[in-house]
Amino acid sequence: MTDADLDRSYTALCEALGEVGAQRSELLLAMVALGLIARSEHADEVLALVARARERVLEEPAPR
Repeated sequence: MTDADLDRSYTALCEALGEVGAQRSELLLAMVALGLIARSEHADEVLALVARARERVLEEPAPR
């Protein structure tokens, strides 16, 4: 993916999140994640990405 493709994809995701609103953003993200997982050829790559994302989230301070 080129930098331009990455920028277009990120922008589309941000716009979609804004359109669905905070209450449905988790659903949108879950649907996107499941769609991308289904297109992945190797489970090991998906599992590594999930593990890294989990670690990064747990490193962040909990919201108050």
